[in-house]
Amino acid sequence: MNLDPKIPDGPLEKKWSRHKFDLKLVNPANKRKFDIIVVGSGLAGGAAAATLAELGYNVACFCYQDSPRRAHSIAAQGGINAAKNYQNDGDSVFRLFYDTIKGGDYRAREANVYRLAEVSVNIIDQAVAQGVPFAREYGGLLANRSFGGAQVSRTFYARGQTGQQLLLGVYQQMSRQIAAGKIKMYTRHEMLDLVVVDGRAAGIVTRDLVSGAIERWAGHAVLLATGGYSNVFYLSTNAKGCNVTAAYRAYKRGAAFANPCYTQIHPTCIPQSGDYQSKLTLMSESLRNDGRCWVPKRKEDCGKDPNSIPEEDRDYYLERKYPSFGNLAPRDVASRAAKEVCDEGRGVGPGGRGVYLDFRDAIQRMGKEGVADKYGNLFHMYAKITGEDPYSTPMRIYPAPHYTMGGLWVDYNLESTIPGLFVLGEANFSDHGANRLGASALMQGLADGYFIISYTLSDYLARVKPAKVDTGHAAFADAEREVKAKLDRLLSVNGKRTPDELHRELGRVLWDHCGMARSKESLEEALRIIPELRERFWKDVRVVGSGDSLNIALEKAGRVADFMEFAELMCYDALERDESCGAHFRIEHQTDDGEAKRDDERFAHVAAWEFKGVGEKPVRHVEPLVFENVQLATRSYK
Repeated sequence: MNLDPKIPDGPLEKKWSRHKFDLKLVNPANKRKFDIIVVGSGLAGGAAAATLAELGYNVACFCYQDSPRRAHSIAAQGGINAAKNYQNDGDSVFRLFYDTIKGGDYRAREANVYRLAEVSVNIIDQAVAQGVPFAREYGGLLANRSFGGAQVSRTFYARGQTGQQLLLGVYQQMSRQIAAGKIKMYTRHEMLDLVVVDGRAAGIVTRDLVSGAIERWAGHAVLLATGGYSNVFYLSTNAKGCNVTAAYRAYKRGAAFANPCYTQIHPTCIPQSGDYQSKLTLMSESLRNDGRCWVPKRKEDCGKDPNSIPEEDRDYYLERKYPSFGNLAPRDVASRAAKEVCDEGRGVGPGGRGVYLDFRDAIQRMGKEGVADKYGNLFHMYAKITGEDPYSTPMRIYPAPHYTMGGLWVDYNLESTIPGLFVLGEANFSDHGANRLGASALMQGLADGYFIISYTLSDYLARVKPAKVDTGHAAFADAEREVKAKLDRLLSVNGKRTPDELHRELGRVLWDHCGMARSKESLEEALRIIPELRERFWKDVRVVGSGDSLNIALEKAGRVADFMEFAELMCYDALERDESCGAHFRIEHQTDDGEAKRDDERFAHVAAWEFKGVGEKPVRHVEPLVFENVQLATRSYK
């Protein structure tokens, strides 16, 4: 398998501008001759669809939601990073690049990350031009706040609805092109297979989730922007519909899957309240700007009213351990610190799996109205879910699966190992290394969709001149037959357990053995359990109804079936990566004070996996990471 990252030559700060000049262009009159398939309509997919349609390409965009406005990007709350340096606090493109490389524990490509930082300044301008209502300072300039892993204020925000507002900006651009006939929008359509002809992506097979119709779609190129897969844990901050199916089916067709073990555990989620909970709720990381994390110093105080615990009996553990960054320690560091104090028996709330996020001091400093102005909708949401008033009682939070840094392998042009298959946003692996800094997800999705894919796709179309394959081709027929066979198999098992029950069981295995901390023994145990669980799934799952109409149980079953295979890939990757880095924490590899201990000599690389069959061990390939502009150092926030 060829893992050529195709990183341009030259100085870091000139790579992207030189590359853009070197890329081939498609004549404006010829763009209308190309049909582009975009799967996913969140920030990355929606931005790509709108941009390519604006350029003149014919775009067919697919999503399983009933509207692009319901893509999971809408859930992002806190903000989007950009190196604008409005505060004059020392920020720059290079500092954003450096913070991102360091935050990812030196497991990301320098060239990709620098481009991301460089493009970030354009994103804000574009969003403002679209009317995205970013918060503003008194003088009218856009306001900024801080996020974890950074000592500057570079996060632009729209109260606690940044993802929603940015998505509305994307959606209005899409709507314009839908009205113009340049985007054909297919909602409630789920991609169930990728069609590859002569080694190139030639189309997809979808299921109409309302009618049940299996349909074939051909294009000159296919773009996947289908988000992350942390729902493999069953309980996560992702919307229930988020899944790995599109990316995993592409992997089965030959696309390499990179770093699947890198799952970010977000530190500020509302703790689990019961065994039959279906999802977890994220509280924005922006809350750590003004909230202080603490637990009681003594175990015997954990059951007390937190307001009755005096200052001297509180342990502000992040401020104590990381005085330079305090409550704004990066997500992986903050998550492990919360787990550590809970494991010591000092956790609060039901089951002792929670820490306080306290706004007492912020309310004294800013007044209740000041806090409400910045975080009011988040406080309202917390009160509705927990029945507790966060203005008078500290919030309770605990880490939960959130974002996935792993994804389909792509080169600098966002092209996968299957020519003609491009992967954008969270669905690819490229920018965040082993840990994503807060407010960088929106940045990557929009950078890929608005500012990168239009150049690199053009080069592919101009250079390769791919022919459009008719949907009558045998490869389409084969893919459709396999899709139907899998659906029929799911419907015919007629077992006794629902897809949700089996998914919950898989999630517990992954959380216990491949979650916030892993070990050789736990991962080997998971690799023993998962194939057994997969076998039971195919013997005992019960999918009611038929495939000829709306059938949510069938949708879930198909996604869970893919999670059952994908979970094994995650564990193989975690087992082979015999080091700790970022969100991947192997308990065998930690410093004396419990921090992640990397092994740069053996693991400063990307691990990309090649599918070899269900139940067969995939083949691990390696792309070495070269660092010419930053010096690999122990990651410290003290």
